[in-house]
Amino acid sequence: MDEETAIINRNTRNEKIKNFFLENKKKLFSLAVLILIFLLSYFLFNDYKSKKKIEVSDLYNSTIIDYNKNNKDETTEALVSLIKKKDPTYSPLSLYFIIDNALITDSFKINELFDIVINDVSLDKELKNLIYFKKALYNADSSDENQLLDILKPLINSESVWKVHALYLMAEFFYSKNEKEKSKEFYNKIISLENVNQDFKIEAQKRLNRDLSE
Repeated sequence: MDEETAIINRNTRNEKIKNFFLENKKKLFSLAVLILIFLLSYFLFNDYKSKKKIEVSDLYNSTIIDYNKNNKDETTEALVSLIKKKDPTYSPLSLYFIIDNALITDSFKINELFDIVINDVSLDKELKNLIYFKKALYNADSSDENQLLDILKPLINSESVWKVHALYLMAEFFYSKNEKEKSKEFYNKIISLENVNQDFKIEAQKRLNRDLSE
């Protein structure tokens, strides 16, 4: 009797499954097509991104390898174009090459390129923080304290590994301006930090003891 009941239950279950598929075959077919389209789109998009990455990489490498003083304008144009492609690897590298080789000397244009990399490129958080710091370094000699603090604010108000670098830059900036109290304030902030490179604390303490003690 139990065996007959089991057979009946199994047949009933199979019949329900069969009826479900028959009643919903159009919906299930549409769902399967949508899943297939999604998977194809995903793989095609990844393939496209991979090809674009190779294309950008090849362009960057050929540009810097071919660079010489006779093709400065062409190199600059190519690197600016690469920055505007907003690639997380080659946009920052292109900007660094421009700065290191003084291909653009107009600070306003350089800052515009920094802003593209910082605001428009999808970057790892700490890499973006590094670029904030590099922008501050680039502007340190020509900015007033408010401009420099504005650039470094995202670092100073964070727990980034670049925070101590930002504080040290501001301390040295004020020291170079002979604004000793402001300089001491930033050196003391460095000393109060936890879990940072001890070299910064040592240098900050040296500066306080040697040059800023009363």
